[in-house]
This record gives sequence, structure tokens and C-alpha cells, in this order.
Amino acid sequence: MFQFIVRRLLQLIPVLIGVTILVFSLMHLTPGNPAHIIAGENAPVETVEQIEERLGLNDPIPVQYFDFVKDAAMLDFGNSWRTSLPVTDELWPKFWVTFELAVYSTIFSIFLGLIAGIISAVRQYTLSDIGIMLVALFGLSMPNFWLGLMLIQWFSINLGWLPPTGWGTPEQVIMPVITLGTMGAAVVARMTRSSMMDVISQDYIRTARAKGLKERVVIYRHALKNALIPVVTVVGLQFGSLLAGSVLTESVFAINGMGKLIIDRILARDFPVVQAAVLIIAVVFVLVNLIVDISYKFLNKRVDLD
Repeated sequence: MFQFIVRRLLQLIPVLIGVTILVFSLMHLTPGNPAHIIAGENAPVETVEQIEERLGLNDPIPVQYFDFVKDAAMLDFGNSWRTSLPVTDELWPKFWVTFELAVYSTIFSIFLGLIAGIISAVRQYTLSDIGIMLVALFGLSMPNFWLGLMLIQWFSINLGWLPPTGWGTPEQVIMPVITLGTMGAAVVARMTRSSMMDVISQDYIRTARAKGLKERVVIYRHALKNALIPVVTVVGLQFGSLLAGSVLTESVFAINGMGKLIIDRILARDFPVVQAAVLIIAVVFVLVNLIVDISYKFLNKRVDLD
């Protein structure tokens, strides 16, 4: 196990190098001069040139890239070109908001999806199964922003039960989590049903039932544990997607998180903030997948991590 973890951590290095190259290239290929945006449209040429010199934009591209990688390796992302504040001071508060949103949404999707998937698999081809799968299909097809707007209309405007915007209080958390976690719950439900149906048809499940074990023990102790591996894989991938793709939900509910920050700073050509944000998301995504791989061994001792 230790050797596997070390090997996977070493594999992070080329992945992160590729991410830095991609992010750096895309930001510098984006039309527009950051110095012009900072100085203003009517700024004299001398002012623009001074800003370019101060920001290092006149240096060769390879020099700029290696400076970025060297500073990032020391967790020094410099200062924002837009506000002149340290990037970490701007980034971390927004990151934790988005991280909390992704964690709560993942927990919601796991809880709802597992229950729905298990019921659907145990009662396969019944009205319960058909109804759950139809709801799951609806959840997969429904855009997040539309669901968020509908929840605001129902629970904030019509009923007045929940605040329409913001983040922090339990009441403010409910609708964004439902909005972001609904599609994930649908995916988990469908994957759980498919995996459970494969496991339930195995010989050892029939043997367990023939021994007189209670159906609850057969389902939860024997079937579910072996059916969770593909579900865990999906959950790990979804968490990374939620972390990187929550911008629409944050916009609908006016949540000041990472997604909104990235969009705003891309428009402002604030390269240090955007590069740091994408790099942090990439690191978290890879670490989550490492945790998923390690969890396979705990779910099934026969899994060979080597």
C-alpha cells in the first residue's frame, strides 16, 4: 500500500507539469493585453509599457513559464494583477466556499443515489424500479441552472421558506446543494442499480440466501460492499467535476466561490489568479482519485493495487 501511494504521488509530477503547460499556454493565447486592461483604454503607451515591464510580460515565454512553475512549487503565486493583493489571500476564502459546496453536494448525491439505486435493484422491473429510473433520467437531463431557478421560485418567492441567495447558514446551503447534487444523485442511482443487479445474480449471493440469512444482511453486507467499487469511481470523478464546474450554481445563488472568481479573472486577464486556481483544482482532483484508488482495497481485499 505504501509503495502504491508513493508511486501514485510521483505520477502526479508529469500530470501537474502538463496542467501548468496547458493553463499557461491557454492564458497567454487568449486575445487581449493585460497591461492595457490594467492601465485603461485611454492610457498612454508609456504607461502600458511600464506595466508590461513590471509584470514581466516582456520576458520570453519560456522564462515566464519557468518563473511561474518555480514560484508555484514554493506555493508562491505572486500578487493579483487586478487588485495587487496576494493571490493566496484572494483564492483560499473562495476555494473553501466551493469546496464546501462540492462536499455537501457529493454527500447528498451519495445518500440519495445509493438509497434509490438499492431499492431499484432489489425491486427490479417493478413500478418502484421504473419510477426511480424515470426520475433519475429526468435528473440527468435537467440543467443545473434551470433547477436552481425553479427552486428559488418555489421555496423563496412563492413559499418564502428559504433565502434565494448567499452561502453560510444552513438555510442558504439547502438549495445550492440540491441543485448541484441532483445530477450526481441520478448518476449514482443508475450506477448502483446496474452494479447491484450484477452482484445479486452471483452464486455467492444465492448461497447466502440458501443458508437462511436475512435479506437485509444479504443485500447490505454481501451485495452492496462488492457493488460499491464502480460507484466509488463515479463519485470520485463527480467530486472533481463539482469542484471545477460549480460556476453556474454559484452564479444562480450569488455564491462568491471559486467558479465566479475564475470567470471574473479570465475576463480581466488576471493570469496569476487563474493559473493558481486551475492548478489547485487539478491537484485536488488528482488527490481525490488517489483516495478512490486506495478505497478499492478496503472495499474488496482481492483488489491488487500493484
